[in-house]
Amino acid sequence: MQFHEYGADQNETILLLHGGGLSWWNYREAAETLQKEFHVILPILDGHALSDRPFTTIEDNAAELISFIDEHCGGSVLLIGGLSLGGQVLLETLSQRADICSYALVESAAVIPSKLTNALIAPAFGSSYGLIRNRSFAKMQFESLHIQPALFEDYYRDTCRIKKQDMIAFMKANTSYALKESFSSTSARVHVYIGEKETGEIRRSAEAICRALPSARLHRLPTLRHGEFSINHAERYADAIRQIVR
Repeated sequence: MQFHEYGADQNETILLLHGGGLSWWNYREAAETLQKEFHVILPILDGHALSDRPFTTIEDNAAELISFIDEHCGGSVLLIGGLSLGGQVLLETLSQRADICSYALVESAAVIPSKLTNALIAPAFGSSYGLIRNRSFAKMQFESLHIQPALFEDYYRDTCRIKKQDMIAFMKANTSYALKESFSSTSARVHVYIGEKETGEIRRSAEAICRALPSARLHRLPTLRHGEFSINHAERYADAIRQIVR
């Protein structure tokens, strides 16, 4: 796991965990907005472009994150945020260490395994992986994600760097992750954000997270699709963090 850092390290620390197939630039604009107020750390999850090791499991990524926080942040931080796969790593981190952060912002994280989708990932990517380097195909895929156009070059460059086995591994982990019982013991104040245009799986997952931790607050974002909050609305996302930690 590699890390990009913004802001002075004497400020309170927040970590933001990018979505699967993306990278630290998922939160670059938000980090630039927040860097005068916080020490912002943007990890690169395992198996992604310029990471230092292959992707194994969500559980391993959470353990690495905890080790980093223990070594560099005194054992806890103010807030951890995460989108999709990063949100799953965040939930697992809270499950492994109840007091790892004071606040958590979980965006669009799935916690209800899908056996059918999981089974289709390896054959689907085995046959289509070569297309990711085709710029036209990559542009079509990028547009389907509804990410702001300014991030296409980052997306294309880093998608081309992801190895096939890593892409299959983190996508299979993403579709098989289930919330641990130990999550309910977290001391963090958890905020769950989903777009109104999310899939039913993500909406049901958000509700499941809130059932497991009744103190969690669910925020529904009108008109937004999967991942759009942090990627396309960085100012709003930064304001949400400010409001959460007040």
